Amino acid sequence: MLRFNEVHAHYGKIEALHGITLEVKQNEIVTLIGANGAGKTTLLMTLCGDPRASSGTIEFDGNPIHELPTAEIMRSGIAVVPEGRRVFSGMTVIENLHMGGFFTDKASFHRILDEVFELFPRLAERKEQRAGTMSGGEQQMLAIGRALMSKPRLLLLDEPSLGLAPIIIQQIFSTIETLRDKGMTIFLVEQNANQALQLADRGYVLENGSIVLDDTGDALLANDAVKNAYLGG
Repeated sequence: MLRFNEVHAHYGKIEALHGITLEVKQNEIVTLIGANGAGKTTLLMTLCGDPRASSGTIEFDGNPIHELPTAEIMRSGIAVVPEGRRVFSGMTVIENLHMGGFFTDKASFHRILDEVFELFPRLAERKEQRAGTMSGGEQQMLAIGRALMSKPRLLLLDEPSLGLAPIIIQQIFSTIETLRDKGMTIFLVEQNANQALQLADRGYVLENGSIVLDDTGDALLANDAVKNAYLGG
């Protein structure tokens, strides 16, 4: 479904990604792990068109997307839940969800809204509450729900566990698994390697802008180098 082929990306004269090759197949959860500064968010943003891939190709459903405008990339069936959630804090829950479904046809909008409320009952309970007054966990639920309102076939999640309490992290990761079970394809960028690899079908390890290892989630959990670097030995 998603394929990077020898992708390089730069910020100015600085090369941030070095020949990235990876694949996310339909109905998989694939995770990208790495330390702070490894280039995880840069890789996601390159997929979204900012920065542009300076060489190599990015394909979605077999079609090249690396030269498309960001808005067109998103409308092709991709949605992103950004690091830090970035909900519209002055808007209510329901207004945030309407923003996510801005391009969704009316026939589908209310059906998807019902699905989001079923997935996150707390959002239904608080649909008239301003997003900025919600807890971090509730805002993460809203950020995911907002992304789902666009009917994506590929959901990109950037550090969804960041700053959340352990019990909320468990809820978020359980929701990600539920989405996969319902047919969603998910590319998960996550610093919490243990949780991410337990959930993922496959994973990639990114160091200094390069993929240094890839395998199944279970195999990476058992890998000594991964244990020492990311799982506390």
